[in-house]
Parts: sequence; structure tokens; C-alpha cells
Amino acid sequence: MSEVLRTILLLLLAGVLVTTAAIFASWWFEPSRRLRRALRRVLGGVPECEALDLAEGRAAGLDFDSESLAVLWRTGSAGLVYAFHEIEGAELIVDGKVLARARRDEPRRLLDEFGPNAERVALRLVFADHRFPEFELELFGPASLLSDAGEGVRLGRRWLSHIEAVLKRPRPRPAPELHLEAEGAPPRGDADDADG
Repeated sequence: MSEVLRTILLLLLAGVLVTTAAIFASWWFEPSRRLRRALRRVLGGVPECEALDLAEGRAAGLDFDSESLAVLWRTGSAGLVYAFHEIEGAELIVDGKVLARARRDEPRRLLDEFGPNAERVALRLVFADHRFPEFELELFGPASLLSDAGEGVRLGRRWLSHIEAVLKRPRPRPAPELHLEAEGAPPRGDADDADG
């Protein structure tokens, strides 16, 4: 009897351990947590502003300390980090129409109005990168973390304000490159100096 009781207790304990491990794994690998961990890893800290698109597995984060913007896709397994001087602008898109824009060397296009019944709110980030010139992520949509389109528009406006502040900063000027060519040792003094 005690052998049967011990076997039942071991089976129950094993079931509890397996269930606990499965719950922890599902919590750890949840897409929003994975994207936030990846943003913290590539930016070297908690981003000041972040946006997550769980449906596409995309994220973007701004870090003012390192002056960089990270964009991630494939649930954080791939991405790029741009310096602030590589950012060209951002657009807020509601139901396929660009309603607000902040671009380098252009006046800001403000958000006039939007329908509260919008089905999709997206943010497009534009970069000075010929391979990956833009990155778009959905702020509000069917699989969004946000509860309504108004929240998506507020998040998009906050991103536009941050991007506009970054764009107003002067671009860093590249330091002039020095090309020193030393073929031989420089001569010491004139030929006249050899006498005296």
C-alpha cells in the first residue's frame, strides 16, 4: 500500500513540476515579452518609447542615452539599430491614409482629425538606408495590445513628437579624414645647418 501511495505522490509531483515548467515557458516566450526583452538587449537598457506589433512580430524602441532607434522583426530574432542621424522621418497612417507626418527638412503635417471607428492605425518609420528605407508596424488592429484606435493614435502622435525632436537636432558633421603618407624620415634642417 505504501508503495502505491509513493508512486501516486511521485506522479502528482511530476505533474505539478511539468505544469509549472509549461506555465513558465509560455510566460517567458509570450511574444510581447520576447519583443521587449529583445529591445532592451539591443538598446542596452529600457527604451524611452516603444511600440509593439504582435500580429507581425515587430517592435520599435527609442533610446535617448545611446541616441539610437531599434527596429525588430521575426519576434525579435532579427532587426536593425539606427543612429539618430539616420532617421529621416515618420508617418502616422490611419486606415491606409497618411494623416500626420514628420520628415527631415519638411514642415510637420499635423493630425487634423481621424474617425474614432478606425480599424487600423500604423506607424511608418523612414530611414536613410538604401536596403531598408522604411519600417512599418501596426499600432492598433485586430491583434493589437491597445483597446481602441484612439490609443493607437495617441501612441503614434507621441512617436511623431519624439521623431520630430530628433530631426530638429543638427546632424553630426563627419570628422575630416587625415591621410598621412610617410615614405621616409623627414630631413632634419637645411643643408646650411650641416656646417654649424
